[in-house]
Amino acid sequence: MFILERYMRILVIVIILSIICIPTNIYAYDPQTRDNNKYGIHIIDENDLDNASALVNSSGGDWGYVTMVITENDRSTDKWQKIFDRMRSSHIIPIIRIATKPKNGIWEKPSLSEAKNWADFLSGLNWVIQNKYVIFFNEPNHAKEWGGTINPKEYTDVISIFASELKNKSQDFFIMLSGFDASAPNGESTIDETKFLREMIAYNPDLFTNIDGWASHSYPNPGFTGKVSDSGRGTLRTYRWELDLLNSLGVKKNLPVFITETGWPHQEGNNNINYYSADDVSELINLASEEIWKDQNIIAVTPFVLNYPFYPFSNFSWQKREGDTFYSQFDSYRSIPKIIGKPIIEKPNSNNNTKIQILGDQISNKDQITMVKNPSKIMDFFIKLVNIPLMFLKNII
Repeated sequence: MFILERYMRILVIVIILSIICIPTNIYAYDPQTRDNNKYGIHIIDENDLDNASALVNSSGGDWGYVTMVITENDRSTDKWQKIFDRMRSSHIIPIIRIATKPKNGIWEKPSLSEAKNWADFLSGLNWVIQNKYVIFFNEPNHAKEWGGTINPKEYTDVISIFASELKNKSQDFFIMLSGFDASAPNGESTIDETKFLREMIAYNPDLFTNIDGWASHSYPNPGFTGKVSDSGRGTLRTYRWELDLLNSLGVKKNLPVFITETGWPHQEGNNNINYYSADDVSELINLASEEIWKDQNIIAVTPFVLNYPFYPFSNFSWQKREGDTFYSQFDSYRSIPKIIGKPIIEKPNSNNNTKIQILGDQISNKDQITMVKNPSKIMDFFIKLVNIPLMFLKNII
C-alpha cells in the first residue's frame, strides 16, 4: 500500500505540473482593446526624450508615443537598452523604424542576410511594453529610399523574410510596412503608391499574414499646405484612403493605424513664405485633433519632428534653434486633452518569449498570466490535489 501511494503521488504531481506549467506563446495584443493615449511625437535621438515626455504626457495624458529610427550601424544593445529604460521611466511607448544606412544621399537596400541580425538585436532588448512596434524601412516608392531603384517585388521579399525572422523570435513583435509617400507620382525616381501596393499584393497575396498594423505618412498636401477639411489621398486623412485601397486589393485584415509622420511645416524655419506661420500651424493642429485624430482606428499620431532646427527640416522642427524654446505648436499640442494609456507593460530585465501559465492563485497582470504572488498557496493547492486521489484509492482497497 505504501509503495502504491508513493507512485500515485509521483504520478499526480507529474500530471499537475504538465497541465499548469505549459509555456505559452504571448502574442502582440490589439492596442484598440486598451485605454490609449494616442498622442506622440517623432524624435531624432534620445536627447529629446524629456521634452517629448512633457509634450505627449500632458493635459491628463500618460503613456504617449515616440517614433525613433535605428540604423544598421547603430545597433548597440547597451545604448538602446538604456534608451528603452528611460522610456519606461518616462512612460513613453516606442515605435521603432529600422533603417539601413545612407550612401551618397541614397539609403542602401536592405540585405536579406540582415534579417537575422535585426531579429537577434531587437529580440535582445527588454522593450517598454509587451507590444514591440516595428516599422520596416521608409517610403520604398522613392528610389532614394531603396538603393536608387524602385522594386515592389524586392521590397515584398524583404518584408516577408524580415517579418518571419522577428515573429520566430517573438509573437510580441507588432509589425508594419513602411509609411509610403501617397502623393508621389509615377516617374523615374518615384512610383504611385497604388501601383506599388498592387504589385506587392499580386506578387505575394499572403504578404499581410505577419503584418499587424498600418504605418501612414498622412501629410497635408499639396506642398504641405493642405487644410484639415481636405479628404482623400494626400491629406491628413490619407490613412483612410490607404485602408480603402488595401481593402479593394483584397486585404480584409483589421489594421490599426499609426500615423508616424504628419504635420505642417512653418515659415519660420527658413522664411519660406509658401508655408503657414507657426501660429497658424498651432491652430491647425488643434483642429486636426478635434476633427481627425479622434478616429478610434488611430492608435498613435507622431508628427514630424520635435527637434531638427537645421537643413533640411528646419521648417518642420517644433523646437527653435535658440536654446530650449519652441514654436507655438508645441504648446498647442501639449494642451490637447489626453487620457491615461494602459498598455501591458513588459517586465524589466526579462527577455523571455514565453511565460508560465499558473492556475489557482492571484496573478500580477489581469491580461497576461505571468507570475504567482504567493507560491506557498500554490504548494498547498498541489498537496490537496495529490491527496484527493489517494483518499479515493484508500477507500476502494
